[in-house]
Amino acid sequence: MTGDAWRLWLFTGIALGAVVVTLSIPPVAQDPAYHQFADTRALLGLENFWNVVSNFAFFVVGLGGLFVIGNADERSRASAAEWVFCIGVLLIGPGSAWYHLDPTTPTLFWDRLPMSMAFMALLSALLGDALSPAWGRFSLWPLLLLGVTSVLYWATTEQSGAGDVRFYALVQFLPMVLIPLLLAVYGTHRYRTLPVWLALACYALAKGAEVSDHLIMETTGM
Repeated sequence: MTGDAWRLWLFTGIALGAVVVTLSIPPVAQDPAYHQFADTRALLGLENFWNVVSNFAFFVVGLGGLFVIGNADERSRASAAEWVFCIGVLLIGPGSAWYHLDPTTPTLFWDRLPMSMAFMALLSALLGDALSPAWGRFSLWPLLLLGVTSVLYWATTEQSGAGDVRFYALVQFLPMVLIPLLLAVYGTHRYRTLPVWLALACYALAKGAEVSDHLIMETTGM
């Protein structure tokens, strides 16, 4: 195997392998305990105050991203994936705030829908940067369809009493495997690599904080 073929086969093999594993395991319903966050304190008449208002950061970052790419010069014109990513991050703000105001499985839909958009758009943008702009253009809409469909499928199965969160989990976590692989075997061209690695590290830290929510609250009071 010569040239870049082995890299593409490695990338494709891992992606297909993850899909096969996801299909091979039984359906997984949303754990009701997921909604039991540690900090439920009310402030200024708002329940779960800090869980709600902290999501304003997503709105600010998404809006800032739109401002930056909207004012870029001709040479730095943003791709469609970059626009969708920023819009997705911006929408996570109100969507996640709404969920944390009343943490239930139905309201979780509005948190996960824009998240799926952001995950898929980020993967598409990095595919376009690492491989070629054509990869970014051609991958965006199928990936977005996959992401949105995974959330709709999960919500529909929950309503029918047989919830299945497998495919949304795939949409969330597979990009976090494929993006480091892209960085390692292809590198970046337009993007600076270090900020991308830092963003991935922040994501890992956030997931760790989510899992350790009650422990952090008990230890720090925050």
